[in-house]
Amino acid sequence: MELDKALEPTPEWYWMEMGGVGRKIVEEFFPIKPGENVVVTADTISDWRVVEETVKAIYGVGAIPTLVVHPTTDVATADPPEPVTAALQAADAWIEFNDSYLLYSNAWKKAMAAGVRCFTLGGDVDSLVRMVGRVNYAVLDSLANKLIELSNRATEMHVTSASGTDLRVKVDPAGSEGHVLKGGGESGISFAGTGSTQVPPGQATFGHVPGRVEGALVFDGAVYPPTEIGVLREPVTLEISKGKITKISGGREARTFEKWLESWDHPGMFEIAHCTYGFNPGVKRCKGEIGHDERVFGCMEFGMGAAWADAPAHTDGIVLEPSVWADDVLLEEDGKYVHPELAELAQKLGVSGY
Repeated sequence: MELDKALEPTPEWYWMEMGGVGRKIVEEFFPIKPGENVVVTADTISDWRVVEETVKAIYGVGAIPTLVVHPTTDVATADPPEPVTAALQAADAWIEFNDSYLLYSNAWKKAMAAGVRCFTLGGDVDSLVRMVGRVNYAVLDSLANKLIELSNRATEMHVTSASGTDLRVKVDPAGSEGHVLKGGGESGISFAGTGSTQVPPGQATFGHVPGRVEGALVFDGAVYPPTEIGVLREPVTLEISKGKITKISGGREARTFEKWLESWDHPGMFEIAHCTYGFNPGVKRCKGEIGHDERVFGCMEFGMGAAWADAPAHTDGIVLEPSVWADDVLLEEDGKYVHPELAELAQKLGVSGY
């Protein structure tokens, strides 16, 4: 992860704003009811100020927060210590601030099976103030729903980019891992029900048919994990056939990425897991924190390491400034939404250029 001023651990950074973010999380984005048992998890590289303000907000609405901090796992999706897994299964709701995230881990799967509501929300003060505190929730929710609606109407999605992406994806509204990234609602923002996972605002996934992704996929924004990469200095090119990565090319970072995938010795790691829009107006660039970077406004994000293929880990890569077609309908051109309904919503969000 690349450090910048936003990641400096100073108590003064957005100290007023973060109090409002904590309340917005538990009252608006992930509503917590009085009396609920809420487990908050963090690892030793989580931003403590984010954790602290959220725990205060949970207690403030009359719920019962239990904070569990454990050593940072070596890789994202790895299981935490067993007592953490047990605590998660006993909760009504779980808010995850782990920087080395537990999403897709066995601990997460057991929590889902137990009917726990989960909000995976890793990030620092800077990220959450911009991604949560300063966004118009209702308009962002409408944009997410419209993107999914337009995509799920299509038979095929076509994604290109100036960096060389030229990818075709067979659509299945109920397919792939859309149920994970949509949280409990239709958009990836709204939440309803139990035993499901919600992600931070500004991301939405359309379902695809496993084995029906074809073409070239070029990451030019960020890749994480492995931790050795983060913000890309040079593109990483993947050749995709029948939904699987068949070849990786590029420079040093491409070789690092390939070795990391191979190190798991599992075919599921080369399977495209999800195809996702990023559109949070508070995120303008990549900074090496994947929960932030996969929400760059107008990006596309693709996951590798499919949970439904029993992959032992998961990774995500960012395509900046893509052009996206739903069948023959152009939704986005060079990172700018051009479909009239999407452009109108982007304008309401106050995004420059609309």
